[in-house]
Amino acid sequence: ATCPEADIGYIIAEQNAIYPLFSGHNTICVATAVLETGLVPMQEPETRLKLEAPGGIIDITAKCCNGRVLEVAMTAMPSFVAKKDVVLNVPTVGKVVVDIAFGGMWYVIVQAGQLGLEIRPENGKRLASIGEMIKVTAGEQCPVSHPTLPYPGPDILVFTAPPPPGSASTARNTVVMSNGVLDWSKPETCTAMLDRSPCGSGTAAVMAARHHRGELQLGEEFVHESILGTVFKGRLVRKTTVGEFEAVVPVVAGRAFITGVGDQIVESDDPLPTGYTVADIWC
Repeated sequence: ATCPEADIGYIIAEQNAIYPLFSGHNTICVATAVLETGLVPMQEPETRLKLEAPGGIIDITAKCCNGRVLEVAMTAMPSFVAKKDVVLNVPTVGKVVVDIAFGGMWYVIVQAGQLGLEIRPENGKRLASIGEMIKVTAGEQCPVSHPTLPYPGPDILVFTAPPPPGSASTARNTVVMSNGVLDWSKPETCTAMLDRSPCGSGTAAVMAARHHRGELQLGEEFVHESILGTVFKGRLVRKTTVGEFEAVVPVVAGRAFITGVGDQIVESDDPLPTGYTVADIWC
């Protein structure tokens, strides 16, 4: 960490050489890992700590019991809408209406229903492909930049939809992340993947967009469901400003699980010490 008040610092490294200012599900994972492994002392029933993300200090409140972290609530970066109801002309897809909002990354927010898409695991390939084309088009036709930090966008996309029948969630979503660089003349380069989590920074961006439209009030609970049915819970705690934009401060809560502990080793005579890519999914 570079900030004296931080308990620990972390960097988020996503595929396609993207280094977000903030990532919610990664923050939940980091908080869980440092507490359950003892890197930061755990206090039961509640531990408060400060993590330093690239975008600044993230306040954490973790519910803890019997050495486990049961929930991590984080105060996300101030979130805001930069563009509303933008009409994009997406090659092979057609006209798509989107919002562009910041929640730690720059999100293109797309109502899946306007494209006849359902957010279901079996539709993953189509969601990823169409989402990637929309996101790239947004970058070409409607670029944005953070007003106070050197962070351009958009660099990620979220499809949103009503919750499925019987769900107690407010909305369902899936986030599309690039695997490579799309070349419009080479359809095979249109590759992407879906976030398996409900997405913390995406939840922040979607809540900001809903508030901007008058659909979510301060303090109102927002339950965001992933493509797998897992949930994050959020609420907006106060208003603020970021540059010329009216913004809100979200708190997002969820849970993570440690699935393995390992060592990364680079031998001095390894012929590929920086790793490699093969143009199968990594175009």
